[in-house]
Amino acid sequence: MKTIPESELIINADGGVFHLHLRPEQLADRMVLVGDPARVDTVAAHFDTRECDVSNREFHAITGTYRGKRITALSHGIGADNIDIVLNELDALANIDFRTREMKPKPRRLTLVRIGTCGGLQPFTPIGTYVAAERSIGFDGVLYFYAHSERVRDLKLEEALLRQLDWRIEGVRPYAVAADASLIEQICGDDILRGVTIAANGFYGPQGRELRLPLADPELNRKIEAFEHAGRRITNFEMESSALAGLAALMGHRAMTVCCVIAGRVDQRMNTAYKGSMEGLIQTVLDRI
Repeated sequence: MKTIPESELIINADGGVFHLHLRPEQLADRMVLVGDPARVDTVAAHFDTRECDVSNREFHAITGTYRGKRITALSHGIGADNIDIVLNELDALANIDFRTREMKPKPRRLTLVRIGTCGGLQPFTPIGTYVAAERSIGFDGVLYFYAHSERVRDLKLEEALLRQLDWRIEGVRPYAVAADASLIEQICGDDILRGVTIAANGFYGPQGRELRLPLADPELNRKIEAFEHAGRRITNFEMESSALAGLAALMGHRAMTVCCVIAGRVDQRMNTAYKGSMEGLIQTVLDRI
């Protein structure tokens, strides 16, 4: 059996994985992921018990129980590059024996629900809407670095994107992936819209925001808003859902993203007082995960 070298899987002196600092026994099968390290405390405030509280850089984890369910709340920071770190280290904690550095014979399957904020792209996604990324479109490219990505990608949706958006951004080719269908059914009630989410590889230019630098394709957001394929419209912008869904699918985990719309990109409105809406979404996910 393959032994993973120390340079590939870095284990800290205390037995924790390199970036997350979690040890294998501290990881729950159910996980709530958030971007902001401070939001982990907001999630864990609902827990009935707490086992551990681990923090390093932007990665903050608390494992505890909620109504009899063992759950790990973990922050991942911003962007698909951080999701690459988080997913690989979570999978290592679940499926690699840290003593022998060999893969465990029986794979362990994690359930991962990311809760975040986003910008709405349609009149039917106003501020305050909860949107689940049933499909995610990645502008980041992370998934292309892993073999067999075509097995989890929606190639027809990708082709439609390139054609309808008249894609002009050099060096970037969007990819499309689906969230775990069973998890979408588990989490989404009538209170959560099932949508198509773009995971942008930046907050400003990649999401069509123009400050001092001009955009390479000033019409891209207009084309995104008009896009339609197989009865689906693109609903919102965020920055992590595609890498999360894609990597989880390749690894055999269940994953999805659900966001609260806090910016209306169509009507150019912004809600900075969104904490109440996020609290409601956190409660909903904890109840259903």
